[in-house]
Amino acid sequence: MQPARIMEILDVVEKAAIASAEWNGKGDKVAVDQAATTAMREALNAIDFAGRIVIGEGERDEAPMLYIGEEVGRGGEEIDIAVDPLEGTNLCAFNKPNALTTIAIAPRGALLFAPDTYLQKIAAGPAAAGAVHIDKTPAENVAAVAEALGKPVGEVSVCILDRDRHKDLVQAVRDAGARVRLIGDGDVFGAIATAVPGTGIDLYMGAGGAPEGVLAAVGLKAIGGVFMGRLRFDLDRDGEEKRCRAEQTADVDLDGVLTMDMLVRTDDAAFLACGVTDGEMVSGVSKAHGCVTTESIIMNAADQTVRFIKTCRRGENGSVRFD
Repeated sequence: MQPARIMEILDVVEKAAIASAEWNGKGDKVAVDQAATTAMREALNAIDFAGRIVIGEGERDEAPMLYIGEEVGRGGEEIDIAVDPLEGTNLCAFNKPNALTTIAIAPRGALLFAPDTYLQKIAAGPAAAGAVHIDKTPAENVAAVAEALGKPVGEVSVCILDRDRHKDLVQAVRDAGARVRLIGDGDVFGAIATAVPGTGIDLYMGAGGAPEGVLAAVGLKAIGGVFMGRLRFDLDRDGEEKRCRAEQTADVDLDGVLTMDMLVRTDDAAFLACGVTDGEMVSGVSKAHGCVTTESIIMNAADQTVRFIKTCRRGENGSVRFD
């Protein structure tokens, strides 16, 4: 991706974050999601490119905007776009850490047209590449990460979504001697955090959204790490219908292991996220002295760089501070 294109997408995630932050802590999950989605769509439609949503808010008949297959932009370079307008709707609605607005971009055809269903996932940092595997038991994966990181099993921290479907997984990890960090939402962050020192997360496992899996895979491809998945239509009450749709759009084995290179079929991809609430990777939106400040992260697989961006929007009379 050209730097100018990435900066245009940066503006998109920032605007969505600012719109979301207006609803921070107000307890209205519908309103905050609507604000993020509307702001993101309007900003995407202002760009001179031919964008196609391959990961979005749902199928066309389920989502009014940013649905899978929607075309955005004013025409030009053909780009595939994966979006989660607000990663962690509950996190923002109830003022909890790590709410993010997220986008991944790549040339047309490079991102998996993932069905809006569940994906069994495993993610770890670069040291564990080749050591962990989605078909290994939780105990085997915990042991592999401990060996790769050179730490005792008892110090390995495993991030898992706090869902009833994960009760057995949580118990298996604890039985293996590792620590569990349960999160209510935000498994894009949970997966990417395995490759970010200082987050306290060494391994991510569990079933979450397939769309979020593609977003996480782009980020991990840029910063180093491992990601594997397997579609779980059996966990979805509309799984049979979604499988039929996926058979027409996703050119992969719907029952097989999906590697990072199958989810993201290029190195010319970038993942961008902007903080809505404060978190381990970036701070949330803040207002002071008439200025709105955002912090974002850009993970670019093309040059294997990670950039942290602080943006101050001054308004008419705002002043910028340097601390």
